[in-house]
Amino acid sequence: MIQNAHSLEVTEVLNRLESDPESGLTQEQVALRLKEKGENILSRKRPKSAWKILIEQFLSPIVYILIGAMFLAFTFSEAIEGFAILVVILLNSCIGFLMEYKALRSFIALEKLVQTTSLVVRHGKKLDIPSRLLVYGDIIEVRAGDVVPADARIIKQQGLQVKESVLTGESRDVNKTIETVSLKSRITEQRNMIFGGTTVTRGNALAVIILVGDDTAIGQISRIIQDKSKKRSPLQKKLNKLTNWLIVLTLILAGIIVLTGLLSSNDAGLMLKTGIALAVAAIPEGLPVVATITLARGMLKLSRKQVVIKELESVQTLGETNIICTDKTGTLTENKMQVRVIELEGEVLDFDQFKGENEAEKSNPAFKELIEISVLCNNSNPVKSKHEGDAIEDALIEFTAFTNFDAAQIASEFPEFREYPFDTEKKMMATVNQVGNSFKVNIKGAPENIIDLCATVNDHGKLKPFENKIDWLRKVEERASEGLKILAFANRCLDTFKEGSEIYKDFVFVGIVGFLDPPRKDIANTMKVYKDAGISVKMITGDHPGTAVNVAKSIGLLEPNHTGEELVKGTEFSNFKDCSPDLQRKIIEAKIYSRMLPKQKLEIVEILQMNGGVVGMLGDGVNDVPALKVADIGIAMGVRGTEAAKDVADVILLDDKFTAIKLAIHQGRAIFENIRYFVIFLISCNLAEVISVTVSSLINLPMPLLPMQILYLNLVTDIFPALALGMGKGSRDIMKMGPRPSGEGLLIKKHWRAVITYGLAITLSVIAVVICANFYMELSLVQTNNMAFVTLVLAQLLNVLNLPELKTSFWNNEITRNKWIWLSLIISLFLTFLGFSVDFLSDILSLERLSFNQVMISLGFASISLVISQLLKRVGVI
Repeated sequence: MIQNAHSLEVTEVLNRLESDPESGLTQEQVALRLKEKGENILSRKRPKSAWKILIEQFLSPIVYILIGAMFLAFTFSEAIEGFAILVVILLNSCIGFLMEYKALRSFIALEKLVQTTSLVVRHGKKLDIPSRLLVYGDIIEVRAGDVVPADARIIKQQGLQVKESVLTGESRDVNKTIETVSLKSRITEQRNMIFGGTTVTRGNALAVIILVGDDTAIGQISRIIQDKSKKRSPLQKKLNKLTNWLIVLTLILAGIIVLTGLLSSNDAGLMLKTGIALAVAAIPEGLPVVATITLARGMLKLSRKQVVIKELESVQTLGETNIICTDKTGTLTENKMQVRVIELEGEVLDFDQFKGENEAEKSNPAFKELIEISVLCNNSNPVKSKHEGDAIEDALIEFTAFTNFDAAQIASEFPEFREYPFDTEKKMMATVNQVGNSFKVNIKGAPENIIDLCATVNDHGKLKPFENKIDWLRKVEERASEGLKILAFANRCLDTFKEGSEIYKDFVFVGIVGFLDPPRKDIANTMKVYKDAGISVKMITGDHPGTAVNVAKSIGLLEPNHTGEELVKGTEFSNFKDCSPDLQRKIIEAKIYSRMLPKQKLEIVEILQMNGGVVGMLGDGVNDVPALKVADIGIAMGVRGTEAAKDVADVILLDDKFTAIKLAIHQGRAIFENIRYFVIFLISCNLAEVISVTVSSLINLPMPLLPMQILYLNLVTDIFPALALGMGKGSRDIMKMGPRPSGEGLLIKKHWRAVITYGLAITLSVIAVVICANFYMELSLVQTNNMAFVTLVLAQLLNVLNLPELKTSFWNNEITRNKWIWLSLIISLFLTFLGFSVDFLSDILSLERLSFNQVMISLGFASISLVISQLLKRVGVI
């Protein structure tokens, strides 16, 4: 194989590959090369198996502790406690497995299992064979509409244009040639090469394959990402950090309880069981269950909005994203060309001026001439038998209809007599059309070439000498610097036409048209939402700087009077990672990165991450794959996205709508807020249980909680309110808050103060009711325990009302508006009632029915905890 074929003459390339354009390779050569390099396919990482997904559900520190507690329970013949813990483990694991497996199935269903074929010359014959069986040295023929099967050096071509945006990010079709280019040319400059995965949009070519499979340009991108392992999500890091801290605290507290009980000469077996139960109580084992269900619910809600989330925690990561890096072509734009500006002699018409119903533009005869040339000199002409027009020609027909001209009528009125296809040397296309008994020659193409052929100019229908050619060339340069694709249009009249006669002379210059891939209509509003949400949006594209700036202005990413400091050009740098601190600062602050290669996109994402960014990357092409892989959250387009992009992404937008990310970010932020709420709720409630038992043990009070009561509380009265908290829609102004700092923990200082305050307030109520029942009401140990149990249940349920921020109303906030909260409180109260009423449960839980007065006293003490918490919150303690 040859690595630098673009810098070599065609004959030398063929000689080195031992190939012949006429006969191709022999069967023996093909067999040897297939054996040497393998099939022409890319190595792909196999998706997770169902078994791996299932096993991963058990690889959590919380699960390790729960499994340990379960084995201890079974060891000491406490089968009920052991089975209760087992239920928690299995419930969490099953939910996680089912949701992630469903996401995997959804993703696999997206993959297109299409076997492509290629036209190849072998042993003197043209054959149509599967593309995977191609080898280096094969002679292939490509035509308009074909996907290039491998990297190849062009041998000969006719009007060949290739769309390379999937590989380079360049939105414009690339004109190809057979001429050699410099050895150090970037891939975007190798005009004598065609690359695997790109699409032929016009013309045809014969080429010799030089690289196949993983050695192609796409394969090299694949190699870049093989060494880039996916980082753990921010939520994963935060939950693991919190879990590890709670595990240490749990073991210490459980040890203290057991030791204190033994030193106090209490029942050693009871204290050991209590220690195990408190170990389970101190760890919010409901946390993984609720977190999983909350994330799964977010995943399902987004799937109804055409957003496929491949892993549960990706939902929350979207909510923590503070930087969105996005490709331009096909992501921010429509991935098609649109007429943006028309310049005629003495008149400039901007697209925004055209209303479709306005007749003003038709009053200029030169405009009508330009429209006629656009239709007649066009392979998208609606009356042609073959429609082989490219994006530019489609845009011209679309614009014709937009301005209320009838393209079909024009084409019928001036039938085509002769076509001169696009010539890559002349850089123009021409048609000869009949006008009654005479003819008109219409041309369009590169402005500098068209202008050179013109002797006169059409000035509002009058012909005058074309003396201002330099001014027109300057206009062309100005428009091109804005990122517009510019074509010039001209025509001439002939009384007669003879085949073989010279037509390229004495034209009448009509004007120029500027084209641009238009931004999507919904992007500008979405950009404003991101700005309000404190999210920085950055465009990373392989396209022209002017094109990127033009699109950025139209969507509000750049201000009209932007400075050059906001733009970084990839052509000016070879390695971003080794750049100076000043350049790194410019990279971090920039909003547009143009002419970027895949490796450079990856480097930019990594630099942003190293400087505190939680980066979401949107893309659809192979050139976006490395950046998608390394980003905290990779987002691929489902319709236009390549299989490679969808394979490495965490999120797939099935309808390719950029606005769907706004919904996902809102959902992610709401999920984190909900997770924070139920973590505060669970830990404060569990802390109250631990402290209540610890204090009672230390001062020799009756036990307020027994082991099975603790497990029952955690399985029933904790989890349902926590689940309801996970169903919340989030604060009303959640998309107007800035992103959380990337290093911020799941709970910060003020949240820990709240946890301790709520936990102590509940503990105070429980200890107070124990003292009241035991010393003042002189109740039995069982009744005292039962009143403490009821008080703890009621205080924990009331604890949900403590969670909203101080700035919100106590009566009207995201908690009180959550209908699931009220349902969960009813369910929890009902299950508590069952614990007293069902003989089987009451025996296990050591519960006896309480009188109405005893329940009211318990409610009174429980309410004290809410009052204390609210008073301390109002005075600023929390």
